[in-house]
Amino acid sequence: MYRSTGENELFIEQPLEQQKVGASEQATVTVTIDESQTYQEMDGFGASFTDSAAYLINRVLSPEQRTELMKRLFDPAAGIGLSVLRNPMGASDYARTVYSYNDLSEGETDMELNRFSAAHDEEDIIPLLQQAVALNPAVKLMASPWSAPGWMKTSGSMITGRLKPEYYGVYAGYFVRYIQAYAEHGLPVYAVTPQNEPLFEPHHYPGMLMLPEEQAIFVREHLKPAFVKHKIHAKILCYDHNWDRPDYPLAVLAAAGEAVDGVAWHWYGGTASAQSKVKQAFEDKEVHFTEGSGGEWIPPFEQAFSNVIRTGIEILRNHSKSFVLWNMALDEQNGPAVPGFGRSTCRGIVRIDQQTRELTYTLDYYALAHFSKVIRPKALRLESHSTHPAVTSAAFRNLDGSVGAVLFNDGEKLEIVAVRLPGEEPLTFSMAPKSAVSLLVKHPKE
Repeated sequence: MYRSTGENELFIEQPLEQQKVGASEQATVTVTIDESQTYQEMDGFGASFTDSAAYLINRVLSPEQRTELMKRLFDPAAGIGLSVLRNPMGASDYARTVYSYNDLSEGETDMELNRFSAAHDEEDIIPLLQQAVALNPAVKLMASPWSAPGWMKTSGSMITGRLKPEYYGVYAGYFVRYIQAYAEHGLPVYAVTPQNEPLFEPHHYPGMLMLPEEQAIFVREHLKPAFVKHKIHAKILCYDHNWDRPDYPLAVLAAAGEAVDGVAWHWYGGTASAQSKVKQAFEDKEVHFTEGSGGEWIPPFEQAFSNVIRTGIEILRNHSKSFVLWNMALDEQNGPAVPGFGRSTCRGIVRIDQQTRELTYTLDYYALAHFSKVIRPKALRLESHSTHPAVTSAAFRNLDGSVGAVLFNDGEKLEIVAVRLPGEEPLTFSMAPKSAVSLLVKHPKE
């Protein structure tokens, strides 16, 4: 059992047998796990090695700090075993400069992508990805562009604008080159999205408007055929934006369904139930959660920690195969961010002070730990239900037969919770208000 009851007790390991408080009739809440009803298979949990995060980890930390941090992030035994990394293809808002892999002078074009280069990523990002995979071979890499190279766009810049139709084929080739470049470094790309947040056109960092009909054409007629031609097996996940616009992925799937493997979601608007709404309409398509950042907009510690745990459970209960937060690391100013970005309010999985080199594990690290320590890659989600709506849960059966479950008491009073597994005595323990408990029940039927 792993328990969290507040800022001073974020992730405390305790033996299950020491947590029993009495017979099951003392319970105020019963959570029943039904192993006969299964849902999605998990890929895992993680965050992003943005340019900013990779720079901080690879260059600001000492080699000893970096080694320890990477172990605590990715080692399944000595750390929390993160297994999904979703990286920007080129600059995002969290980068030190605005860059793509094919930057040209004004008026130039490169239809054959002869000047394509992933050299930028070879400095910090690729070495860290290689270390992550070495520590945890189950790691899967996702990639999402914030913008096409400026010369392919209506704005002539990576800031604002749309992809010109005459460059759809060239841009598909850009994805191919990226995946091939990473493969040369021993890093297979598991999935891509055509565009990060395609309905948002920021004016102070890279972005690109891509309407659903444009995305459908790009994927159906250009990106998927390019992948087939070059024998690339990376999944294509459409949308990659907030829950409040399920009409977007529904439109893309209706127009380009055979070329699309699933839908990627963010949490900055709407509710997680949108994932299930689209899943019900297209049952054969995967669900992935690819970005959610914590930050100063949820300031008190308890509310911020509760938000990650509460929402993470909802994301998993709505069929997601992944739960990926945002920056793996940010500094004492919540940066670095691209020039002109202004004040950043985001929070990283860790904080690295550029002046002192102090390394701090944030609440997001421990929230992810609650999930990733007990729910391992390829685990199958099991049906679980509670007799009280205040106590929510997500339960999974791991490949080794163990059952991992994350529970959250979202109520205002202490509850005595009994967890029932088939053929087992109930596990009974107390849960303080706004506390989280993660269980790992090994081989429950043996």
